[in-house]
Amino acid sequence: MSSGVMLSLGELLDRNRTQLVGELTTAFAATGFETQRMAQVEVWERQISYLRAVAERLLKSDKAFASWHLLLEYEIPRRQKRPDGILLDSDMLFVLEFKLGEQRVGVSGRWQVEDYALDLRDFHAVSRERTIIPVLCVERDGLLEHPVLSRSTGPVWPVHVCGVSALADLLLRAYGRAHDPSRGNIDAQAWRASAYRPTLTIIEAAEHLFSQHDVREISHSYADNLTTTTNAIIEHIRQAQQGKERRICFITGVPGAGKTLTGLNAVHDPHLRAEGRSQSVFLSGNGPLVKIIKAALVKSCQKRGLDRRRAEHEVTAFIQNVHAFMRQYVTEGNARPTENVIVFDEAQRAWDAHHMARRQHIHASEPELLFRVMERCPDWCVIVALVGGGQEIHEGEAGLAAWGEALSKRQQEWTIGAPDEALQGGQAVAGTRLFPKGHDMPPTLIRDDRLHLRVSTRTYRAHRFNAWVNDLLALRSGDAARQFADLAEFPLVVTRELDVARQWLRQRAEPNRRCGLVASSGALRLRAYGLELSSDFRRGYPYDEWFLASAEDVRSSYRLEVAASEFECQGLELDWVGLCWGNDLSIGQGNQWLFRRFSGSRWGSVHDSAKRQYLLNKYRVLLTRARLGIVIWVPTGDTGDPTLEPEIFNRTYDYLRSCGIPEMA
Repeated sequence: MSSGVMLSLGELLDRNRTQLVGELTTAFAATGFETQRMAQVEVWERQISYLRAVAERLLKSDKAFASWHLLLEYEIPRRQKRPDGILLDSDMLFVLEFKLGEQRVGVSGRWQVEDYALDLRDFHAVSRERTIIPVLCVERDGLLEHPVLSRSTGPVWPVHVCGVSALADLLLRAYGRAHDPSRGNIDAQAWRASAYRPTLTIIEAAEHLFSQHDVREISHSYADNLTTTTNAIIEHIRQAQQGKERRICFITGVPGAGKTLTGLNAVHDPHLRAEGRSQSVFLSGNGPLVKIIKAALVKSCQKRGLDRRRAEHEVTAFIQNVHAFMRQYVTEGNARPTENVIVFDEAQRAWDAHHMARRQHIHASEPELLFRVMERCPDWCVIVALVGGGQEIHEGEAGLAAWGEALSKRQQEWTIGAPDEALQGGQAVAGTRLFPKGHDMPPTLIRDDRLHLRVSTRTYRAHRFNAWVNDLLALRSGDAARQFADLAEFPLVVTRELDVARQWLRQRAEPNRRCGLVASSGALRLRAYGLELSSDFRRGYPYDEWFLASAEDVRSSYRLEVAASEFECQGLELDWVGLCWGNDLSIGQGNQWLFRRFSGSRWGSVHDSAKRQYLLNKYRVLLTRARLGIVIWVPTGDTGDPTLEPEIFNRTYDYLRSCGIPEMA
């Protein structure tokens, strides 16, 4: 991988322009491209001319500027993106992006340079806590937009826009405002070689783990407890093994906190596996998640040269369906599991006894059955239950309390590791509790707050986002509006036009920044707008390709033609989400939620409290799929169609606006 061409401003003035363009061409070819279009060479020549003029102006002001370093075409790891220039001052840095041939400044250009700056802040070790100023430069004389008048409240300043002739003046003014002599100087060589640790998607993490890499350190600076929680799980496993105990650990965290990643990391931890004293398996009841991760791993194996059949064989044991696992050991009577350690993903979605009786003709809940199965293990065993609150989305999903109820019935003793979040009913579990309020805690309980993931690794630029979602769904619009200011780096807008939402997503999507539409499975009348959400359609659609295929593939999410429902996207994520709000959950009279189900040709009310909660949870899942930003589309409705009442959509739109969401500009 190339890290661009670096030189001091003094060297920039001494270096021959043709020689420098040749170095850039060579560096670009080192990334895997053998040739470079003449148009790009011409752009580099013009950029270098402008930058040489900037260097002359800076050095005329102060000869000390000759030691500043300029990095051209620095490649942001794994992004396949290169800012045109990174200018390293003594204690701060400028991210420069040129839009040559353009005089107008578009939204996409602003977002592009801001995105570079935010990524460096979040993932680039040497850039953390440094002042970063993104600058967008166009070929327009006299343009100096957002001049630097006051210091920003954070390390990343707002995007500054200028014409090429004003760039040097802007840099000098910004330097005068932001330079802090008390801060240590940036070592340009150390900056260039710095570790870059981006947050992985669950699919990327699975690929790393399957290749026997440790992913604990591959995360952003705000999610250090991902490592802490993984280490805590491994510690509990070792203690159970040494003490010959039966133990269960509950892992809690807000949506996107990395519960699945932590569980996969613990199961496939290379250090634990090297000891060779235990067998483990990762189980999930989320069929689409299992299918998509397996499909991603097969594709990864094929890239390494394996044929598809062998690749499918190799990934079979990496992640398994929990219902198939349960069927195997329940039907085999007293057969002992070959695994000592079971990680149960989305444990709150385990089936209750009624659903098990209806689906499997077994009169016990899945938590009860799993305890029975694991108690057949000789000496010791561990269950790791990954629990997300408020994400039960289907009838028969038992919730966190079912695990506490099953534990209270056990004859054999189980040691319980749990954070206060699960015991006190915190926000991450949407107020639910492992044991009823006022219930005496078991004597074998170990309170361990390392088992709670406090920060979302998904919405890493908006740490209060999940709290905002909770307020929105709880109809606390005032609280939501007050919290909205904390989401400044997480674009969130609303529109009434689907095509406008699609355009917003396309402006932000990149080859490794995936966008897509999501919608509730109950929003069946979105069919009128070309979005089909019937169960028959969704069962037949290749959602593995929707999540994995490139933008050129008509089946992929990038095409913005097919929406994924909560069932297809729970546990997975997109960078940019277009949430299509249906009228199955809308604001009724009195500013209360109107819960509805479409049947035949009309809407009917949902009265059952559990089913109402499932409907709220569906929208919680949909609202928490995005890593970088969301556009919400609320249809305008149709006065001629009684199933698309405009007044209901209008009330929903007004409510979302009252929660702080701006109308798309």
